[in-house]
Amino acid sequence: MKKLIAGFAACLLLGGCAMTLPVRGQAGDGSETFTGSATGYADGAGNLTITSNKGRKCQGDFVYVNNRQGSGTFTCSDGSSGPFNFVSTGMRGTGTGTLGGKPFTFSFG
Repeated sequence: MKKLIAGFAACLLLGGCAMTLPVRGQAGDGSETFTGSATGYADGAGNLTITSNKGRKCQGDFVYVNNRQGSGTFTCSDGSSGPFNFVSTGMRGTGTGTLGGKPFTFSFG
């Protein structure tokens, strides 16, 4: 754990660091599942990319609003879009949002 913290601190000091984590999620009614990745940067911004089992691709940009919570907006290949929010421990987290007005949930890490 000390090595992880030291590595992260060095990364922040040197700048330009990013962390990419896997993402899994599903539509609120269970009709669609998603997989993808989330990349967070040292400046508190990041992006999240997911693809559904039905072929829909969505990309979103996010920012941390404090040290544990963030929010962003998805835009998808079928024209749908929507906001999302998440809570993070740094290495994993959970989130909720809407795509085309329909709820979805996701986890990362």
